Amino acid sequence: MAMLPYDDRDGQIWMDGHFVPWRDAKLHVLSHGLHYGSSVFEGERAYGGEIFESRRHSERLFASAEMIGFKVPGSVDELEDAKAEALARSGLENAYVRAIAWRGSEMMGISAQNNTIHLAIAVWHWGDYFADKMKGIRLTWSRWKRPSPETAPSHAKAAGLYMICTDAKHAAESAGYADAMMLDYRGRIAEATGANVFFIRDGAIHTPDPDCFLNGITRQTVIRLAKERGLDVAERVIMPEELSTFSECFITGTAAEVTPVSEIGGTVFKPGEITETLMNDYSALVNRQLTLAA
Repeated sequence: MAMLPYDDRDGQIWMDGHFVPWRDAKLHVLSHGLHYGSSVFEGERAYGGEIFESRRHSERLFASAEMIGFKVPGSVDELEDAKAEALARSGLENAYVRAIAWRGSEMMGISAQNNTIHLAIAVWHWGDYFADKMKGIRLTWSRWKRPSPETAPSHAKAAGLYMICTDAKHAAESAGYADAMMLDYRGRIAEATGANVFFIRDGAIHTPDPDCFLNGITRQTVIRLAKERGLDVAERVIMPEELSTFSECFITGTAAEVTPVSEIGGTVFKPGEITETLMNDYSALVNRQLTLAA
């Protein structure tokens, strides 16, 4: 079955304050965001007609824009209203929501001080990012490393930072893997191409300190779920040579949710009870069958 192209669908996209037909949501080929990666975005999911952690995503979009030197038009409240209306107009209960802001086309060059900042929101159906989750996915190693915070604005969800992620994921898929594990510039375990990573040993959870990559909203949620279960969570430096000492591994992200990992570059893990418990707790939380303590 052929994939439905993202530029040829029915529906509407919110763009610069107005809804436009899906196929008419276009930008100029000389947009700065296309040439220089000067855009920020959010990936969000709606469950049962409600966007999970919507406001936190909106606030992060504004913060990311500030990190790369521009201001998102309007306010967080206005973005929240627009996302809610975009979801309602889509007619979807369970959906993926993409908000994106980018520099326009008034100036073409490294400097783009006078360019208009555009904002758009699209909503579409998206099921499980990885199928048959409890089987676990296989990861290989990425040839690219997460850069130093002195090299790039690593805590912004900026489009330009995902170039190496796309390349790493393409290489992994071409080699028969689902994804790739990235080290950071110091050779430490960082994250997968679009998801944070967790490891389990002797009933305790270990996850890399997000000092040079995105501290994901799903990551933060899963840490809270684990602590409510009474599980120890250590955010620390993790080196590649430690992998063989862990029994379980999983990744987290808006798209991936909580997905078990069965292999990283030849090191094998067995998806187990703790991973499955957190996967189920996260599903219950986003579907409003579970609440977290304040």
